[in-house]
Amino acid sequence: MQESKTSVDQLIALIIQGVDEVKGHNVILLDLREIENTVCDYFIICNGTSNTHVNAIVGSIQKTVSKAIKDKPWHIEGEDNAEWVLMDYVNVVVHVFQKQIREYYDIEGLWGDAKFTTIDSSVNQ
Repeated sequence: MQESKTSVDQLIALIIQGVDEVKGHNVILLDLREIENTVCDYFIICNGTSNTHVNAIVGSIQKTVSKAIKDKPWHIEGEDNAEWVLMDYVNVVVHVFQKQIREYYDIEGLWGDAKFTTIDSSVNQ
């Protein structure tokens, strides 16, 4: 397997920067590395206030990561309705929700064994 030019830590920092630039809410990092049979090492979960805000968060993440390290998501799902957009950066999967959809699916609850880190941002929501 080819070694990545950039570290996962740098990718996570850039994703969080992208979320913060458009005032994404309630950013949480889940470390899944010590859980067996996971599809990635980290989840980053955040939410926006509307379809437009969710799409802005997704666009900001893509722009920030692409500009800094020339990386793009391997796969993106959910952009059409923008209630829950999943961005797959292989080792890091980003979930961008609308608030009510995030509460309904409760990803944090499903991955309760993960290590949680709440990310302080410029938005206190």
